[in-house]
Amino acid sequence: MKIHVKCFATLSKADHCDYKDSQTSDLEENADVKDLITKLGLPEDDVKIIFVNGKRVEAGEKLFDGDRVGFFPPVGGM
Repeated sequence: MKIHVKCFATLSKADHCDYKDSQTSDLEENADVKDLITKLGLPEDDVKIIFVNGKRVEAGEKLFDGDRVGFFPPVGGM
Protein backbone atom coordinates (compact mmCIF):
# COMPACT_ATOMS: atom_id res chain seq x y z
CA MET A 1 0.00 0.00 0.00
CA LYS A 2 1.16 3.56 -0.66
CA ILE A 3 1.36 6.09 2.18
CA HIS A 4 2.04 9.82 1.68
CA VAL A 5 4.46 11.19 4.27
CA LYS A 6 5.66 14.62 5.38
CA CYS A 7 8.22 15.27 8.12
CA PHE A 8 8.58 18.64 9.82
CA ALA A 9 11.32 20.63 11.56
CA THR A 10 14.28 18.50 12.67
CA LEU A 11 12.72 15.28 11.29
CA SER A 12 12.80 16.60 7.73
CA LYS A 13 15.27 14.91 5.40
CA ALA A 14 14.93 15.92 1.76
CA ASP A 15 15.90 12.51 0.42
CA HIS A 16 13.10 10.52 2.09
CA CYS A 17 10.88 12.62 4.32
CA ASP A 18 10.46 16.32 3.54
CA TYR A 19 7.94 18.96 4.59
CA LYS A 20 7.57 20.63 1.19
CA ASP A 21 6.15 17.77 -0.85
CA SER A 22 4.80 14.52 0.49
CA GLN A 23 6.91 11.49 -0.28
CA THR A 24 5.31 8.15 -1.07
CA SER A 25 6.32 5.12 0.94
CA ASP A 26 5.30 1.52 0.23
CA LEU A 27 4.23 -0.58 3.22
CA GLU A 28 2.81 -4.05 3.69
CA GLU A 29 -0.92 -4.43 4.36
CA ASN A 30 -1.82 -4.15 8.08
CA ALA A 31 1.17 -1.90 8.77
CA ASP A 32 0.90 0.76 11.46
CA VAL A 33 2.53 4.14 12.04
CA LYS A 34 5.39 2.56 14.01
CA ASP A 35 6.23 0.40 10.97
CA LEU A 36 6.42 3.56 8.85
CA ILE A 37 8.69 5.30 11.37
CA THR A 38 11.02 2.29 11.28
CA LYS A 39 11.00 2.10 7.46
CA LEU A 40 11.89 5.80 7.20
CA GLY A 41 14.73 5.41 9.71
CA LEU A 42 13.35 8.12 11.98
CA PRO A 43 14.44 8.03 15.64
CA GLU A 44 11.26 6.82 17.36
CA ASP A 45 11.93 8.93 20.47
CA ASP A 46 12.14 12.07 18.32
CA VAL A 47 8.64 11.62 16.84
CA LYS A 48 6.28 13.26 19.33
CA ILE A 49 3.26 14.32 17.26
CA ILE A 50 1.70 12.17 14.54
CA PHE A 51 -1.15 13.08 12.22
CA VAL A 52 -2.93 10.67 9.88
CA ASN A 53 -5.35 12.32 7.46
CA GLY A 54 -5.43 15.44 9.63
CA LYS A 55 -6.20 13.66 12.94
CA ARG A 56 -3.72 13.22 15.77
CA VAL A 57 -2.94 9.55 16.44
CA GLU A 58 -0.55 7.30 18.34
CA ALA A 59 2.21 5.13 16.83
CA GLY A 60 0.05 1.99 16.97
CA GLU A 61 -2.53 3.44 14.56
CA LYS A 62 -3.18 1.13 11.60
CA LEU A 63 -2.56 2.62 8.17
CA PHE A 64 -4.55 2.21 4.96
CA ASP A 65 -3.68 2.72 1.30
CA GLY A 66 -3.58 6.42 0.43
CA ASP A 67 -3.27 7.70 4.03
CA ARG A 68 -1.48 11.01 4.56
CA VAL A 69 0.92 10.99 7.53
CA GLY A 70 2.74 13.90 9.17
CA PHE A 71 5.53 13.55 11.75
CA PHE A 72 6.60 16.31 14.14
CA PRO A 73 9.40 16.43 16.72
CA PRO A 74 8.88 17.91 20.20
CA VAL A 75 7.89 21.56 19.98
CA GLY A 76 7.39 24.34 22.49
CA GLY A 77 8.90 22.63 25.53
CA MET A 78 7.43 19.17 25.06
